[in-house]
Amino acid sequence: MSLPSIIAVDGPAGSGKSTISHQLAERYGYLFIDTGIFYRTMTLVALRAGIPFSNTDALTTLTENTHIDIISQNDDPTHPYAVFVEGEDVTNQIRTPQVEASVSALSAIGSVRAALVEQQRRIAAKGNIIMAGRDIGTVVLPHADVKLYIDASIQERARRRFQERVSQGQSANLAEIEAAMVQRDRVDSEREVSPLRQAKDAIYISTDNKSIEQVLGEIGEKLEIWQPA
Repeated sequence: MSLPSIIAVDGPAGSGKSTISHQLAERYGYLFIDTGIFYRTMTLVALRAGIPFSNTDALTTLTENTHIDIISQNDDPTHPYAVFVEGEDVTNQIRTPQVEASVSALSAIGSVRAALVEQQRRIAAKGNIIMAGRDIGTVVLPHADVKLYIDASIQERARRRFQERVSQGQSANLAEIEAAMVQRDRVDSEREVSPLRQAKDAIYISTDNKSIEQVLGEIGEKLEIWQPA
């Protein structure tokens, strides 16, 4: 069986794309990279530094000079990576409501994205990669062998994020989470730089009312009949 070398996965927050991509990578022996963690991490760093998100020059310089390490955690499908900034483990901090509320603003800055995209492309060029984010198939890896767009209803995505926060001992309000997701979807899809959208040649996968195993099976069927162009 011939498998694609590079798989690009896109979709909105809470759609399940990271969990699905991680388990897909384990099943077929890929390296999984979730690019969203780069933007979350830089948002946390910017908030800690007190830099306004209107100060694009300072944010770009900060991004170019911040060292981020990502270590695989194969035994944790919810957080498949441990994330370190200058040696500090920030894995939990990048999932806080404060970061959630600001990450779209930072992600919309073209020069910040450019500082991270080239690194993502160099990693992908090694092959045997599943890379997930919001503009992978359209911007970061437009020539990926296979593109997937993982989606779910706003209600389902909010419920998942609510359960995630509760399981981590954080306070959570379902209505507030859903409202924040609606706003984030709007910002992500309407921004001028790398908006969230489904690539024309992407395979659409809905995760509503499906188990992880069902979604993996659906994608696996597509991969197992894939042929190089």
